[in-house]
Amino acid sequence: MYLNVNEAYSKFNSDLARNEKNDCVVRSLAVASGSNYETAHTFCKEEFGRTDKRGTDNLNIVTQMLKYSESGLKIGDKVLDVEILPKARIKNVYKLRGEIIERQKTITSFIKDNPKGRYIVMVAKHALTIIDGEVFDWNGNKFKPTRKVQSAYKIEHKSNNSNQLNLFQNV
Repeated sequence: MYLNVNEAYSKFNSDLARNEKNDCVVRSLAVASGSNYETAHTFCKEEFGRTDKRGTDNLNIVTQMLKYSESGLKIGDKVLDVEILPKARIKNVYKLRGEIIERQKTITSFIKDNPKGRYIVMVAKHALTIIDGEVFDWNGNKFKPTRKVQSAYKIEHKSNNSNQLNLFQNV
């Protein structure tokens, strides 16, 4: 089985993106948040301590995402809620010969169990985005559906309920 990969991840119309490497977190964040590449690049540099062309340290990502899960994430003009998925959501549990075994979900099983929503998914030394079951990643990774999910973050645009309150205040 191959993954159906959306190429928006690899085709940013940006000189910065064309000249960058090791930028999977930047691309994943841009796609998941609906931001442009430059905004996501600046955000990763300032918030995650990313060094140009060197990638992003996973410990910095985990630490910052923990903070954003409490306070929300603001990238450019977008305000997002972040939910760190618990281990139970990224592991499969099997019973084998009476013994319970936990294994990391593959990308395929993660999509099956999470068909709706926006997720930044971390696999071994790589990040990708899944939106409503569609994978946003490098096209060459469509042949790797069994990569193990190490962590995942659900990203949602914050709803602005103040408009609803204003509607009733004018009555």
